[in-house]
Amino acid sequence: MPSPIAAALLPLALLAPAATAATAPPARAAQAAPASPLSEGSGGAGTSGEAADAGDAGARMVSVVEAAFDPASAFVPPTAISHAADLVPYGSHVRVVVDRSVPGQTLLTMTVSGLAPDHEFPAHLHTGSCGADPAASGPHYQHAVDPVQPSTDPAYANDRNELRLTLRTDGRGAGSAAGSVAWHPRPGEARSLVLHAGTPAGPHAAGDRAACVKLKL
Repeated sequence: MPSPIAAALLPLALLAPAATAATAPPARAAQAAPASPLSEGSGGAGTSGEAADAGDAGARMVSVVEAAFDPASAFVPPTAISHAADLVPYGSHVRVVVDRSVPGQTLLTMTVSGLAPDHEFPAHLHTGSCGADPAASGPHYQHAVDPVQPSTDPAYANDRNELRLTLRTDGRGAGSAAGSVAWHPRPGEARSLVLHAGTPAGPHAAGDRAACVKLKL
């Protein structure tokens, strides 16, 4: 026969497992880790990433060059070089936008400040890059290349086969001009925009290269 103490403890022993089961938190169902938005096949950042790539490609169809004109001898090779400081003073400013976003069309816009006032500068797309020698910019870029150089044949040397514009400055030396053609330059073959001395050119010939802006097309 159990002692009085054992008899008293027996009900507590029987209740202990039940109390433990009651206080244990219920088991939680396993949850799958949330899918990363980058791994989703539609919507989210994955599609945005592809769209961004496409946007980048579109952005590359519109190139912008903005620079101050410097001498070719500057310590850091300049993007914009002045070959005639009386017409294009050092420190004067240029912005060139080349828009090729429309299939089969190129629009070039040039904006300047600080150049010779009340002046007319013919400007052309050229094949070479800018250098200390003004001739480094090469001949005019032509969509259909004249086999005879320098090109004087009007079948090739015209404003449909070459990208040309005429920049006229106001009394403060500021101005803007645009030109367009029905083609895109071949990649890597149009590497500069050249401003010719134009009129009144003073000590320069009208066709002298007064300044050059490097382009990456």
